[in-house]
Amino acid sequence: MATVDEAARPIDLVVVGQGYVGLPLAQAAIAKGLTVVGLDRSQRVTDALNAGSSHIDDVSDADLDTMLRGGYSASTDASVQARAKAIVICVPTPLGEAGGPDLAAVIGASHAAGKHLRPGTLVVLESTTYPGTTEEVVAPILREESGLEPGVDFHLAFSPERVDPGNPVYGIVNTPKVVGGLTPACTAVAKAMYSRFIDTIVEAKGPREAEMAKLLENTYRHVNIALVNEMAVFCQELGVDLWDAINLAKTKPFGYQAFYPGPGVGGHCIPIDPNYLSYKVRTLGYPFRFVELAQEINNRMPEYVVTRAMARLNAAGIALSRARVLLLGVTYKPDIADQRESPSTPVARKLIAAGAELAYHDPHVPVWSVGPQQVERVTDLATAKADLIVLLTNHAEYRPESLPAGVPVLDTRGALRGVAGVETL
Repeated sequence: MATVDEAARPIDLVVVGQGYVGLPLAQAAIAKGLTVVGLDRSQRVTDALNAGSSHIDDVSDADLDTMLRGGYSASTDASVQARAKAIVICVPTPLGEAGGPDLAAVIGASHAAGKHLRPGTLVVLESTTYPGTTEEVVAPILREESGLEPGVDFHLAFSPERVDPGNPVYGIVNTPKVVGGLTPACTAVAKAMYSRFIDTIVEAKGPREAEMAKLLENTYRHVNIALVNEMAVFCQELGVDLWDAINLAKTKPFGYQAFYPGPGVGGHCIPIDPNYLSYKVRTLGYPFRFVELAQEINNRMPEYVVTRAMARLNAAGIALSRARVLLLGVTYKPDIADQRESPSTPVARKLIAAGAELAYHDPHVPVWSVGPQQVERVTDLATAKADLIVLLTNHAEYRPESLPAGVPVLDTRGALRGVAGVETL
């Protein structure tokens, strides 16, 4: 239990939301000597964190132990924000039923912060959303709850998260941090706070530009992934090895960046974020045709994977409804446990609907369900029995010698190109 002195002691930073964005942010700040409290509405999450058990790939239990010894603590008590010099909101913004962002968590966090807001505090929104959210949604709530004027009595800014789970090179500290404040003074205060533990700070003109920057980054990727996914479909019909063509194109030292086809798009950013921008554009009375077309193309890739699997089985005289199909990798990217929006789920759902017997192998996922159905997990890959293997996530473990002999493979990631018995997407 905290003493009276501890309960009154100022906190450099309260990070609201201790997920894939908030916990690494707290780790980076605590490592540079800031006092940090991680605020989360889940008692289960905060209890586990305080006990030294991390639920995030990029923060190991050993990392968390270092954080705890450095003074980090997790709490569900929103009143800790009353002692904060800075409050950073890192809560989820999933898609709502109308196709726009579900701001319920942002709204809830803003109300909670506003109730405990003190003059001079910095509030930063990092949750991805459409341009205008900081000014039109967060600022009025903070004003209503606190009676304080944003940009006058307290500082308000937006700073897009740029977390890339599993990236061994770029993390919180060495990834440039964009900040856009409600006023120039707000930007300056946010820059000063982040500069204490992040190497490079980039000032935006304002919060709307910072909000748009995040959507631009991910829409760029979304559209280019859709381009190569559509190319994968017709290159198969033309007898062109798209993977070889991409490798040739990327030898050009300027004007080209390589993107690769796959079974769909996953993670929080690519399948979700461009829709925020499309949603905002539609409120102006315009369709955002590039984004909507990209979404359509990427969403149909799981169906295309199943079609290719069916053709591969038919060539061997086996109906999909009688086949045992083994999926390799069910996370959304290699060598992590994160399953958010993984295309493996819609692929599996379509295989099950076609009557296939399904099993999976993933060293990072001990239990996996598709809807109400728990999928059989294969632990010994080398001896696994299957009529077809579909490689969906190219974990490092999936080398040619690790696969069961004689089983045909449909490789949706180009990881096993050139190996006998392997057909690429």
